[in-house]
Amino acid sequence: MEIRGLGYVGVGASDLSDWTSFATGWLGMQMIERGNTARAFRMDDRKQRLVVDRSLADGERYFGFEVADAQSLQSLAARLEAAGVRVRQEPASLADNRFVKELISFDDPGGNHLEAFHGAAIADDPFQPGRAISGFRTGALGMGHVVFHVKNIDDLLGFYKDLLGFGISDYITSPFRAYFLHVNPRHHSVALIETGKQDLHHLMVELFSLDDVGQGYDIALGEPDRIATTLGRHPNDAVTSYYLRSPSGFMLEYGWGGKEVTPGAWTPAEVTVGPSLWGHDRAWLPPEQREEARAMRLKAAADGQREPLYVMDGNYRRMEGVCPWWDAATGRR
Repeated sequence: MEIRGLGYVGVGASDLSDWTSFATGWLGMQMIERGNTARAFRMDDRKQRLVVDRSLADGERYFGFEVADAQSLQSLAARLEAAGVRVRQEPASLADNRFVKELISFDDPGGNHLEAFHGAAIADDPFQPGRAISGFRTGALGMGHVVFHVKNIDDLLGFYKDLLGFGISDYITSPFRAYFLHVNPRHHSVALIETGKQDLHHLMVELFSLDDVGQGYDIALGEPDRIATTLGRHPNDAVTSYYLRSPSGFMLEYGWGGKEVTPGAWTPAEVTVGPSLWGHDRAWLPPEQREEARAMRLKAAADGQREPLYVMDGNYRRMEGVCPWWDAATGRR
């Protein structure tokens, strides 16, 4: 299938200043002026990854997915049209606005406005983070992931899996239904959570260093009402993260250490632990659901649930096995 990853996200917002301070001072992105109505934010060598546009209505959003080339884009468009999906071949002016060579757009069955493109423009100057961070983990993995609230997963799962070519990484059936979908080694680029409504649940960006996340959390503690979910770790993608309330209301997950999958050779499994190994106290849940989530985390702890850390070469140092008990328990000699 053609889609390679999440390339960019656009957000409609009347207040550009709040988003600018959030994206640069909190997240560490680089702000770029886009005339009087929009500001774009860089995360890497691309000219833009996140666009905040006050010419769009508050709550209006678009999600851009990357394909390899013009042939891949037209193949995707033909398959969507054959399935009865209305596809718009967008004009060159909009492609220029997105800093891509060619662009189509369409909606998923839940009403999320999606775009597909090829030929993203590369900036002439190096990425300059808005605060001192080691950088964002992007490249072939894409910008990060998006998670959608959905009324009924069955209405959207086939669209993403069969038409767009996403593979299932894993899924949850209790205490709610959720599916996590990949198109590259990132554990998921899209996830669907069945909550009875249609909306954006969160956007996730991943950092190179755990210290980037921890120092960002210290910044967030200076404005605790902005923290939607405390620092914690997921059992399925193994990310250590916390969630912020973005200026547009949806959540922004700021994480590190994501597990990789193998597209085309991956067997989905049900996730029965969590949805967090520890932490991630969800302040936005009703009290009874918040207590239920806490009980699930305590059970994971009592059961001894653990996940290995997923690190990059050069970003860790191996410790010597100095404890005979630990070496015996883990099979190390």
